[in-house]
Amino acid sequence: MQIHELSAQELSQKIQSKEVSAAEVAKHFLERAQNLNFKLNAFISFNEEVLKEAEKIDLQIARGNKIGPLAGVPLGVKDMFCTQGIRTTAGSRILENFVPPYDSTVVRKLKEAGAIVLGKLNQDEFAMGSSGETSYFGVCKNPWDLSKTPGGSSGGSAAAQAAGLAALCLGTDTGGSIRQPASFCGVYGIKPTYGRVSRYGIVSYASSLDQAGPVTRTVSDAALALEVISGKDALDMTSSDQSVPEFHKNLNPSLHGKRIAVLKEYENSDGLTPDIVNAYEKAIEFLRGEGATVEQISCPHAIHGVSVYYLVATSEASSNLSRYDGVKYGHRAQFENISSTSLKDFYSSTRGEGFGPEVKRRIMLGTYCLASGYYEAYYKKASQVRRIIRDEFLVALQGFDALVSPVTSTTAFDIGKKISDPVKMYMNDIFTVCTNLAGLPGASVPVGKDRAGLPIGIQVQSLPFCEQSVLDVSYALELAFKNSVGAPHV
Repeated sequence: MQIHELSAQELSQKIQSKEVSAAEVAKHFLERAQNLNFKLNAFISFNEEVLKEAEKIDLQIARGNKIGPLAGVPLGVKDMFCTQGIRTTAGSRILENFVPPYDSTVVRKLKEAGAIVLGKLNQDEFAMGSSGETSYFGVCKNPWDLSKTPGGSSGGSAAAQAAGLAALCLGTDTGGSIRQPASFCGVYGIKPTYGRVSRYGIVSYASSLDQAGPVTRTVSDAALALEVISGKDALDMTSSDQSVPEFHKNLNPSLHGKRIAVLKEYENSDGLTPDIVNAYEKAIEFLRGEGATVEQISCPHAIHGVSVYYLVATSEASSNLSRYDGVKYGHRAQFENISSTSLKDFYSSTRGEGFGPEVKRRIMLGTYCLASGYYEAYYKKASQVRRIIRDEFLVALQGFDALVSPVTSTTAFDIGKKISDPVKMYMNDIFTVCTNLAGLPGASVPVGKDRAGLPIGIQVQSLPFCEQSVLDVSYALELAFKNSVGAPHV
């Protein structure tokens, strides 16, 4: 088995036992990522100090110093996370040359655990997209089929993980941006409960929805990474002081006696392909066969999830992205390209050049929703329905260990197929947005492939701060279906 085929924990164990050096591992992944990136466009930037940082890990091990559980593990970081000394762009021209002076809390915690930042991963611009096609740095591609999208917005994270370009990857999830690309690329991705993980140092899209999470090859790796990055952070007032379990040590695949919910509104959804339905039914059959009770529940307002999400998220984006004005940092329009010397024209030119079409669309939609005369009808009403959706899920899931559903209606679609039709693209999020609106934890676990050989994921959700339940059910599904997925031949 080659180095890039090992799990993150297996790699760290081999590095700590000196079977292989952290420098050798870093060199292998760096060369592999750089050699294959022309095909996938999964990385935007590479860490120029990665080999030196790996040598420092080897030195600590040689001296017998205490080392973290992810010692020497090459980490791919979605370009939404601030990384000290490494360019952070959010996939946008407006931040093309921004180099942060600090690490996000999540990156800092992973580095303290011994992980080494290999580079920054491609994504939809400001995490606004479901296909990896809105990035200023070009389209990211799916390693299973280069004509297909890897999903979005964490497309680079899922593609890099599936292709073995990094041992551990980070993504963010605002409405499905970890789970959907994980499903499309046949890897595991988990979005924790809102507040479980600090958002400090993550470029903001929609502050009440954004959450960071790991994208990994195995459930166990995700459990360990989640354990490392979780916890209260004084720098983020929305982070929770809930205790953090030892997720990876507590993993239990037993399904006997578990109660699994399926959602009536999801099962009746239009547009599900026969391959997705078949994979979903096989997963449910497996759960029943292992001793779980499967019962249908209903959350009637879940059908309004996409509409509510795109009102709330774009409104918050309009507010968050107003900071990009070309004055303090980021792209700045040249005065010779501006028709007048007014500040308004300067802002207009800077933001017009700096933002891509999808980001502009969402800013305009959000600004409209927040405008005087429209706020009550749109943003306020959407916020009220969001609360109803949250309450329905919290009540319906009482007594259940998990909610199982499809992740997407289809497997990975052709690049260019939906980018010109925003509504069709937005409807791709129908099974994932309610998780964020309700603040629930949710994951995508690969369970098979369609007739074209493209991966299919199943979504597992649970009540707030019940990530252990999500991980346990995911682990059971992984053990049962891992041989039916495999890995792409890039």
